[in-house]
Amino acid sequence: MKAMIFAAGKGTRLRPFTDAHPKALALVNGVSLLERNIRYLQSYGIQDFVINVHHFGEQIIDFLKINKNFGAKIEISIEKDLLETGGGLVFARQFLDHEEDFLIINADILTDLNLNNLVRYHKQKQDYATLAVSDRLSSRKLLFNDEMILRGWLNVETGEQRLAEHNKGFRALAFSGVHCVHPEIFKKIKRTGKFSIMEEYLDLMLTEHIHGYYHEAHLIDVGKPEAIEMAEKHFK
Repeated sequence: MKAMIFAAGKGTRLRPFTDAHPKALALVNGVSLLERNIRYLQSYGIQDFVINVHHFGEQIIDFLKINKNFGAKIEISIEKDLLETGGGLVFARQFLDHEEDFLIINADILTDLNLNNLVRYHKQKQDYATLAVSDRLSSRKLLFNDEMILRGWLNVETGEQRLAEHNKGFRALAFSGVHCVHPEIFKKIKRTGKFSIMEEYLDLMLTEHIHGYYHEAHLIDVGKPEAIEMAEKHFK
C-alpha cells in the first residue's frame, strides 16, 4: 500500500519554529515529525510514499536526500501555491490513482493507531474513504450514525453544523488526520485549486457512504509548541 504524507502546510501555530522551517521537521525527542511518520508507516510494511511540500519544501527534500529516503521509495509533490489537503491530494493524483487503496496522514499527527485494523475495516466497508476518529477534545467534530457512517459536521465553539439529515442521536467524534482512501474518489471530487478534503467528504456523505473507524490509540496533534512537550511523554 502507498501512503501520502501531507507536509505542505505553513504550520503557523508552531511559530516561531515555522518562521524558518517546515512544520514536518519539528523535533520530538530529537526526531522530526516527518521521520517519525515515515518509520511509523514502515513498521506496517509501507515503503512507497508521496509527500507534498510547499512551505520551506526544499528543506524537506534535502532532509530526505541526507537520510537516503530512509530506504523507501519517495515521490515529492511540489506545490507552487499552497493547496490545502483537498487541493494537495488532487495535485498528487498522478502518484496515487492506480486502482489501489492508499493511506493519508498529516505530518503533524503522531499516533500509535493500528493501521492494519484501519485498512481491514476500510476494505470490509468498500467505500470511498474511511476516516480514523476518536473521542477526544477538538473544536470541530464529525457526526456519525449508529453504523459509523458520516452524517455531519459540528463546530463545537460556534454551534455551526452541516448535516446530511436531522437526528439528535449522532455520535460526535474528532478526526484523527489519518484516512484510508480508494482512488475512485478522484472521479467524485468536484472542487479544484485550494480546498479542504473534508469539504469533499461532507459533500460525498449526501450520496455515498464515508465511514468512520473508531479507535482509542494515543494521538497528538503537534500543531502548537506546547504539544511538543506532551508528545515527548508518549513518543520516545
